[in-house]
Amino acid sequence: MPANSWAAACAPRHRLFSVLSCPLCGEPFRPADGALRCARGHSFDVARQGHVTLLPGGTRAPRADTAPMVRARAAFLDSGRYAPLTDALTERAAALPVPLSRDVVLDAGTGTGHHLARILDALPGAVGLGMDASPYALRRAARAHPRLGAVGWDVWRPLPVRTGSVGLLVNVFAPRNAPEFRRVLRPDGALLVVTPTGRHLAELRRDLGLLSVGAGKEERLRGALAGGFTEVGTSVREFALDLAEDDVVDLVTMGPNAHHADGLRARAGTLPRTPDGTYRTTASFRLSVFAPR
Repeated sequence: MPANSWAAACAPRHRLFSVLSCPLCGEPFRPADGALRCARGHSFDVARQGHVTLLPGGTRAPRADTAPMVRARAAFLDSGRYAPLTDALTERAAALPVPLSRDVVLDAGTGTGHHLARILDALPGAVGLGMDASPYALRRAARAHPRLGAVGWDVWRPLPVRTGSVGLLVNVFAPRNAPEFRRVLRPDGALLVVTPTGRHLAELRRDLGLLSVGAGKEERLRGALAGGFTEVGTSVREFALDLAEDDVVDLVTMGPNAHHADGLRARAGTLPRTPDGTYRTTASFRLSVFAPR
């Protein structure tokens, strides 16, 4: 998405420009000559691919997804293997009591923008702000939907977003900055969080010796959000994944196990197969809905 597409994506009331704030001084932005500039003269260039990184020069960037991880994630998500998860997330967003059709949806840790794009499809008129630390992911997110703006940022830092300006905040397998999430959400907004259950990819983790889902993950999630949020709903979506060898490699490579996957292709070739030649494992996610206190 070229730089001027930022203006097109934000045209309805310039909602994304009005939501973003300069990380150096807190002033709002305006688009100018392929950049975002604030009234005090701070300027951040919009990349040729369409995203903008707001981390000030010299800031130590957080550890982020690499180019191979992003390529694997794009291939796996585009294959539709996680469609039940995307559908559940989209349906829950569309069913929220808060009208979001003309609102701002913030996806903290958006990755390639895959889930956010589907949510925007279900919310005509809403605009999406996809935030991620990986420039490789942002290049894809910037092209994921015409109403999506992609911003480079470290979610653990104070968000460059105005207080109370977001109607829906989405967080899928990503870091959670609870105080900042609460600050940027409107009082009547909602937070949707997706986390893996202990059964997620249990067979694959066993057969390949991958990292396990930490015990007590749900308790830690609730504890982290307890100060600013009330859980108002939760559901588990579980389904079988029948994977070809390439799918197995993409699934492992796209997440944190990518750093512990030496000889992955050879190991994937030794996995037990079903009669149709695929490998079966279980996808299991918990979708939780939180309301700001």
